[in-house]
Amino acid sequence: MDVPEIDLTDPAVLHDPYTAYAQVRERSAVVRLLVPGFGPFWAVTRHEEARAMLADPRMELNESSYRRPGVPEHCLRYLRTMAETNGAEHARLRRLVTPAFTPRQATGFAPRIERIVEGLLDELPEREPVDLLERFAKPLPMDVICELVGIPPADRPRWREYGAAVAAGHGERFARAIPEIIDAAGSAIAAARAQPGDGLLPDLARVVEEDGDRLSDDELVTMVWLLVLAGQTPANLIANAVATLLAHPDQLAALRADPALMPRAVEELARWSPPQPMTVPRFATEDVEIGGVPIPEGQPVTVSVAAANRDPRVFDEPDRFDITREPGPHLGFGHGPHFCVGSSLARVQTGVALGVLLRRFPGLALAGEAAYLPDPGTRRLASLPVTLRPAG
Repeated sequence: MDVPEIDLTDPAVLHDPYTAYAQVRERSAVVRLLVPGFGPFWAVTRHEEARAMLADPRMELNESSYRRPGVPEHCLRYLRTMAETNGAEHARLRRLVTPAFTPRQATGFAPRIERIVEGLLDELPEREPVDLLERFAKPLPMDVICELVGIPPADRPRWREYGAAVAAGHGERFARAIPEIIDAAGSAIAAARAQPGDGLLPDLARVVEEDGDRLSDDELVTMVWLLVLAGQTPANLIANAVATLLAHPDQLAALRADPALMPRAVEELARWSPPQPMTVPRFATEDVEIGGVPIPEGQPVTVSVAAANRDPRVFDEPDRFDITREPGPHLGFGHGPHFCVGSSLARVQTGVALGVLLRRFPGLALAGEAAYLPDPGTRRLASLPVTLRPAG
């Protein structure tokens, strides 16, 4: 079978992955990705096949991908999160943490998130251009994590630095931040055990199943690390959302006129410009076939979320951005056993952030180019320069 190829170093692909994938999606449900330094690599482009692959138990995540150079050996066990587990081990961890991440729990956190959003916006200069990515979208998720985990306010500026180091993904700052995050997480867990209150850690610590199974302190530390790691996704989702709305003034006006559209808007934004345009690769544990394409055992397969989320077989006029669209089964938060456990929290956080921002700054406008970085693995902006123009 003649399988189309996509060169991930092609500037046209980096600039506009949606068009690049659309051109091959009609020819094949699977494409071969050309990645310098890698062997065979596959991407699923159609929605139906993508959902099937993400739910297929024969497709497993790499359980050793957590190992990072330079990280102290004693810290490595905390870096092996649910995202690096499969099968029964993953199911057990997911079962224990899910009660703390329900839509109801996330909605209950909304007032606390709103206070953090208001505080960050209070710090912005109102009469000059500001980089909304650096000053608002990036620090917000880390401040929310600190609030939910119980990090004392005096320590939160340091956690913002941790977040910046983790976002880099490697290097001396990254390696140096890991033991500090782990030590601080251990202290927060001890405090949650000693004096239970409201928050994510106390909720996680309280979960005990009928057979007495519960998260150990090490597993709770690992959960905090996963939160820090995953906190980069809502940062990029929020920044992408603002840039997308500003590029579609009719949709922005509709959202301002009817704030009740916000839940639909968040879903459409996650479909239209997901911060993760490709899923973490899965590896075939045996020879499999996807969309008629044979995938040999051991080879990596990703889902092109950017392509599947605009599959015309599932979404009417998929290239049209429409916040009134009936929410559909987009893959912005994944699918299957590894569906993003924090998706409800990410949705609420994004909705609150956009709602307060648009309410406080009715004249919000771009003050320069909102350019995306040439990175095939993430859809993220280099900066988001805006003028705020508050009411009055």
